Amino acid sequence: MIPRIDSHQHYWRIARGDYGWLTPDLGPIYRDFLPDDLAPLATECGIDATILVQAAPTVAETEFLLDIAVRTPSVAGVVGWVDFEAPEAIADIARLAKNPKLVGLRPMIHDIADERWMLRPIFDRVFRTIAAQGLVFDALVRPPHLPHLDTLATRYPELSIVVDHGAKPLIATGAREPWARDLSRLAMCANVVCKLSGLATEAGKNWNTATLRPFMDLIADIFGGKRLLFGSDWPVLNLAGSYRQWFDIVRDFVESRADLDAAAVFGGNAARIYLARSGKE
Repeated sequence: MIPRIDSHQHYWRIARGDYGWLTPDLGPIYRDFLPDDLAPLATECGIDATILVQAAPTVAETEFLLDIAVRTPSVAGVVGWVDFEAPEAIADIARLAKNPKLVGLRPMIHDIADERWMLRPIFDRVFRTIAAQGLVFDALVRPPHLPHLDTLATRYPELSIVVDHGAKPLIATGAREPWARDLSRLAMCANVVCKLSGLATEAGKNWNTATLRPFMDLIADIFGGKRLLFGSDWPVLNLAGSYRQWFDIVRDFVESRADLDAAAVFGGNAARIYLARSGKE
């Protein structure tokens, strides 16, 4: 039986002190979130396992997450962070990759002013090392980054790339272009897949399923059922709704389309993309 996998969730302990973006004004999520907090929500939705994703730009946080993963059977893998610009980047990747729970890496590109940052020549060895280690590159990007991500995907066809949160379309304003055009072009790269995650957070206040549907349909149309992954983005999700609410929205969406296989979107694709390295596929 294919496990049901949430491909995108976070844990954090605020006292660790390296979550620069996590401030008191984010009231509902400004507290610690750890495995005991997610467990009842995951059980309610029949989630068997999760991919735990970094939330701080430090190697120390990645080590914190790997420690959680080793002690928490429900965490199937960790998408961590290394400083791509550091002289020790290659060594850090090699060291962290010795832990089979590490399944990917994610620089926080959406916070970097230079939209072409990912294309810097100095990162060539980094991307080749990520691919050689069998790790995934999680792309935390916004619409302006998509043309550059397309260049990256074409440059490194051996690199498995996962687009987080549908590349954060401007759902609150209803603006589909140039997001739709650029994401469609990116989807032509066979090494790129996309998460159905984080969209409610981009929808602003008073959103509903009808608000999200045109964006979800476009993502499904261009990536197809074998390249879509369910992700909650919990607990950031709590800013816009509940875990069960988002799970139900994605489940109903998948069931409404004959071209989508729920077992693949809710687990099979994540297992293939993230867990082949650890032998858990």
